[in-house]
Amino acid sequence: MRATDAERQFVVTMSGWLISLPFDLKILFEAVDDENLERSARELVLGAIIYAVSPNDAIADRHDSFVSYCDDCLMLRLALKRSLYGGGDDAERFRSRFPEFFATLPDELEICKQVLGAEVYDWLASKVDGLTATNYKGKSVSDYLTDGDSASLLYEDGLAFATDYPIEEESLRDKFKKASTVVDFMQRRRLEDSRGAG
Repeated sequence: MRATDAERQFVVTMSGWLISLPFDLKILFEAVDDENLERSARELVLGAIIYAVSPNDAIADRHDSFVSYCDDCLMLRLALKRSLYGGGDDAERFRSRFPEFFATLPDELEICKQVLGAEVYDWLASKVDGLTATNYKGKSVSDYLTDGDSASLLYEDGLAFATDYPIEEESLRDKFKKASTVVDFMQRRRLEDSRGAG
């Protein structure tokens, strides 16, 4: 695939992800509630939910710029891919409940890796490993998985996130026309993150 074709596909893919982000979170909540899935998979997915609804993720998202939500879109998909591919029959059954989401996921992630570049993509993918160690509002991922009251509070935060989510299809179409808008932003954030860690 030529670079321009890949970039065009990236814009289409990421635009779709941005528009569907509040709805995609519902799939993650479904995975967390599915007791047939391995606990480790459910914890990883729960960490991705916290990442998305928290204002303190790798790329702060509490302003109206659509680019600040692109990492959330990627992170939840990376977590789902890691936890639900190769996870046996129960994971396969779960994926079969949402064929429109999972059928294209590997190819879409490959487009993202191609356009973002290995450094940026791998930087975000490396953050998946830390999702299960996340603390949110004084509680661990395990707390949210095992305590019904905590789980209810997180679900309410997910609903609040969806209600307040500022991305709309029409305005996004006007703002997001070039892959470089997201790529340049992500590259800057990766550099800032590496300086902060150094």
